[in-house]
Amino acid sequence: MPPKQRQVKIEQRGSLEAIQALEQRSDEELESETKYKAAALAILGARASERFDADAARGYFQRAIAAARPQERMQLRRMADASLALAERRAGDLKQAVERLGQEAPTGRQMFALRAMGLLLPPSSAGILARLRGIALIILLVFVLLAVGAGLVELIALPFGGIGLAPAVLLGLFVVIAVIAIAAAIGRRRRDRARAPSG
Repeated sequence: MPPKQRQVKIEQRGSLEAIQALEQRSDEELESETKYKAAALAILGARASERFDADAARGYFQRAIAAARPQERMQLRRMADASLALAERRAGDLKQAVERLGQEAPTGRQMFALRAMGLLLPPSSAGILARLRGIALIILLVFVLLAVGAGLVELIALPFGGIGLAPAVLLGLFVVIAVIAIAAAIGRRRRDRARAPSG
Protein backbone atom coordinates (compact mmCIF):
# COMPACT_ATOMS: atom_id res chain seq x y z
CA MET A 1 0.00 0.00 0.00
CA PRO A 2 2.67 2.66 0.85
CA PRO A 3 4.53 2.20 -2.51
CA LYS A 4 1.26 2.77 -4.42
CA GLN A 5 0.53 6.01 -2.52
CA ARG A 6 4.07 7.18 -3.22
CA GLN A 7 3.62 6.46 -6.93
CA VAL A 8 0.39 8.53 -7.03
CA LYS A 9 2.18 11.47 -5.38
CA ILE A 10 5.04 11.26 -7.88
CA GLU A 11 2.58 11.22 -10.80
CA GLN A 12 0.69 14.23 -9.46
CA ARG A 13 3.91 16.16 -8.90
CA GLY A 14 5.03 15.24 -12.41
CA SER A 15 1.85 16.67 -13.92
CA LEU A 16 2.22 19.95 -12.01
CA GLU A 17 5.84 20.24 -13.11
CA ALA A 18 4.74 19.45 -16.68
CA ILE A 19 2.34 22.41 -16.67
CA GLN A 20 5.16 24.73 -15.58
CA ALA A 21 7.50 23.32 -18.22
CA LEU A 22 4.94 23.51 -21.03
CA GLU A 23 3.83 27.10 -20.36
CA GLN A 24 6.56 28.49 -22.60
CA ARG A 25 5.42 26.50 -25.64
CA SER A 26 3.29 27.85 -28.47
CA ASP A 27 -0.34 26.84 -28.99
CA GLU A 28 0.65 24.64 -31.95
CA GLU A 29 3.26 22.81 -29.87
CA LEU A 30 0.76 22.27 -27.06
CA GLU A 31 -1.85 20.89 -29.47
CA SER A 32 0.66 18.30 -30.69
CA GLU A 33 1.84 17.32 -27.17
CA THR A 34 1.23 13.64 -26.45
CA LYS A 35 3.18 12.76 -23.29
CA TYR A 36 1.51 15.39 -21.08
CA LYS A 37 -1.66 15.89 -23.09
CA ALA A 38 -3.90 16.84 -20.14
CA ALA A 39 -1.43 19.48 -18.95
CA ALA A 40 -1.06 20.90 -22.47
CA LEU A 41 -4.83 21.14 -22.94
CA ALA A 42 -5.23 22.79 -19.54
CA ILE A 43 -2.71 25.49 -20.55
CA LEU A 44 -4.60 26.04 -23.81
CA GLY A 45 -7.82 26.36 -21.82
CA ALA A 46 -6.25 28.93 -19.50
CA ARG A 47 -4.95 30.92 -22.48
CA ALA A 48 -8.40 30.89 -24.09
CA SER A 49 -9.91 32.21 -20.85
CA GLU A 50 -7.40 35.07 -20.83
CA ARG A 51 -8.75 35.98 -24.29
CA PHE A 52 -12.27 35.76 -22.78
CA ASP A 53 -13.14 32.91 -25.18
CA ALA A 54 -15.32 30.85 -22.85
CA ASP A 55 -16.39 28.28 -25.47
CA ALA A 56 -12.82 27.44 -26.44
CA ALA A 57 -11.70 27.32 -22.79
CA ARG A 58 -14.56 24.97 -21.90
CA GLY A 59 -13.68 22.67 -24.81
CA TYR A 60 -9.99 22.49 -23.88
CA PHE A 61 -10.72 21.73 -20.23
CA GLN A 62 -13.25 19.04 -21.13
CA ARG A 63 -10.59 17.35 -23.27
CA ALA A 64 -7.97 17.83 -20.53
CA ILE A 65 -10.17 16.21 -17.87
CA ALA A 66 -10.96 13.31 -20.21
CA ALA A 67 -7.24 12.76 -20.89
CA ALA A 68 -6.14 13.12 -17.26
CA ARG A 69 -5.57 10.42 -14.65
CA PRO A 70 -8.38 10.05 -12.10
CA GLN A 71 -6.30 11.58 -9.31
CA GLU A 72 -5.62 14.69 -11.44
CA ARG A 73 -9.19 15.45 -12.44
CA MET A 74 -10.26 17.29 -9.29
CA GLN A 75 -7.45 19.84 -9.64
CA LEU A 76 -8.20 20.25 -13.36
CA ARG A 77 -11.88 20.86 -12.58
CA ARG A 78 -10.86 23.58 -10.13
CA MET A 79 -8.60 25.12 -12.76
CA ALA A 80 -11.50 24.96 -15.23
CA ASP A 81 -13.86 26.65 -12.76
CA ALA A 82 -11.42 29.54 -12.26
CA SER A 83 -10.66 29.91 -15.97
CA LEU A 84 -14.32 29.85 -17.03
CA ALA A 85 -15.23 32.38 -14.32
CA LEU A 86 -12.57 34.68 -15.78
CA ALA A 87 -13.66 34.09 -19.38
CA GLU A 88 -17.30 34.79 -18.50
CA ARG A 89 -16.42 37.85 -16.35
CA ARG A 90 -17.94 36.34 -13.18
CA ALA A 91 -15.91 38.19 -10.56
CA GLY A 92 -17.50 36.61 -7.46
CA ASP A 93 -17.15 33.06 -8.80
CA LEU A 94 -13.56 33.78 -9.87
CA LYS A 95 -12.55 34.77 -6.34
CA GLN A 96 -14.03 31.59 -4.83
CA ALA A 97 -12.54 29.36 -7.55
CA VAL A 98 -9.05 30.85 -7.16
CA GLU A 99 -9.21 30.40 -3.38
CA ARG A 100 -10.23 26.74 -3.87
CA LEU A 101 -7.10 26.33 -5.99
CA GLY A 102 -5.07 27.51 -3.03
CA GLN A 103 -3.90 30.65 -4.82
CA GLU A 104 -4.05 34.29 -3.82
CA ALA A 105 -7.42 35.87 -4.60
CA PRO A 106 -7.56 38.72 -7.14
CA THR A 107 -7.11 42.22 -5.73
CA GLY A 108 -10.04 44.59 -5.29
CA ARG A 109 -8.89 46.59 -8.31
CA GLN A 110 -8.78 43.47 -10.50
CA MET A 111 -12.24 42.43 -9.32
CA PHE A 112 -13.62 45.91 -10.07
CA ALA A 113 -12.08 45.84 -13.56
CA LEU A 114 -13.57 42.40 -14.24
CA ARG A 115 -17.03 43.50 -13.05
CA ALA A 116 -16.83 46.61 -15.23
CA MET A 117 -15.81 44.51 -18.22
CA GLY A 118 -18.71 42.16 -17.53
CA LEU A 119 -21.09 45.11 -17.72
CA LEU A 120 -19.56 46.72 -20.80
CA LEU A 121 -18.67 43.54 -22.71
CA PRO A 122 -20.91 40.72 -21.46
CA PRO A 123 -20.05 37.16 -22.55
CA SER A 124 -21.73 35.58 -25.55
CA SER A 125 -23.88 33.51 -23.17
CA ALA A 126 -25.52 36.68 -21.82
CA GLY A 127 -28.98 37.61 -23.07
CA ILE A 128 -29.84 40.32 -25.59
CA LEU A 129 -30.78 42.75 -22.80
CA ALA A 130 -27.32 42.45 -21.24
CA ARG A 131 -25.69 43.12 -24.61
CA LEU A 132 -27.90 46.14 -25.30
CA ARG A 133 -27.12 47.44 -21.81
CA GLY A 134 -23.41 47.03 -22.53
CA ILE A 135 -23.67 49.01 -25.78
CA ALA A 136 -25.60 51.79 -24.02
CA LEU A 137 -23.02 51.93 -21.21
CA ILE A 138 -20.15 52.12 -23.71
CA ILE A 139 -21.83 55.02 -25.55
CA LEU A 140 -22.45 56.77 -22.22
CA LEU A 141 -18.86 56.20 -21.14
CA VAL A 142 -17.54 57.69 -24.40
CA PHE A 143 -19.69 60.81 -23.93
CA VAL A 144 -18.57 61.19 -20.30
CA LEU A 145 -14.88 60.82 -21.22
CA LEU A 146 -15.22 63.32 -24.06
CA ALA A 147 -16.99 65.78 -21.74
CA VAL A 148 -14.29 65.41 -19.09
CA GLY A 149 -11.52 65.84 -21.70
CA ALA A 150 -13.17 68.87 -23.27
CA GLY A 151 -13.78 70.42 -19.84
CA LEU A 152 -10.14 69.90 -18.91
CA VAL A 153 -8.96 71.52 -22.16
CA GLU A 154 -11.28 74.50 -21.68
CA LEU A 155 -10.08 74.91 -18.10
CA ILE A 156 -6.44 74.96 -19.22
CA ALA A 157 -7.23 77.37 -22.09
CA LEU A 158 -9.24 79.75 -19.90
CA PRO A 159 -6.27 81.95 -18.85
CA PHE A 160 -5.34 82.28 -22.55
CA GLY A 161 -8.72 83.60 -23.63
CA GLY A 162 -10.67 80.34 -23.84
CA ILE A 163 -11.31 77.99 -26.75
CA GLY A 164 -14.29 77.05 -28.90
CA LEU A 165 -16.43 73.98 -28.27
CA ALA A 166 -15.37 72.00 -31.37
CA PRO A 167 -11.60 72.45 -30.80
CA ALA A 168 -12.10 71.67 -27.10
CA VAL A 169 -13.88 68.41 -27.93
CA LEU A 170 -11.17 67.46 -30.45
CA LEU A 171 -8.33 68.24 -28.08
CA GLY A 172 -10.26 66.53 -25.29
CA LEU A 173 -10.39 63.39 -27.42
CA PHE A 174 -6.60 63.46 -27.78
CA VAL A 175 -6.23 63.94 -24.02
CA VAL A 176 -8.49 60.95 -23.30
CA ILE A 177 -6.61 58.76 -25.81
CA ALA A 178 -3.28 59.77 -24.27
CA VAL A 179 -4.48 59.02 -20.73
CA ILE A 180 -5.85 55.60 -21.76
CA ALA A 181 -2.61 54.76 -23.61
CA ILE A 182 -0.49 55.72 -20.58
CA ALA A 183 -2.71 53.71 -18.23
CA ALA A 184 -2.56 50.69 -20.55
CA ALA A 185 1.25 50.92 -20.77
CA ILE A 186 1.57 51.11 -16.98
CA GLY A 187 -0.81 48.17 -16.54
CA ARG A 188 1.09 46.10 -19.10
CA ARG A 189 4.40 46.86 -17.42
CA ARG A 190 3.04 45.85 -14.01
CA ARG A 191 1.61 42.62 -15.47
CA ASP A 192 4.93 41.75 -17.14
CA ARG A 193 6.80 42.49 -13.91
CA ALA A 194 4.43 40.23 -11.96
CA ARG A 195 4.81 37.41 -14.50
CA ALA A 196 8.59 37.67 -14.64
CA PRO A 197 10.32 34.86 -12.70
CA SER A 198 11.83 36.06 -9.44
CA GLY A 199 15.58 35.95 -9.00
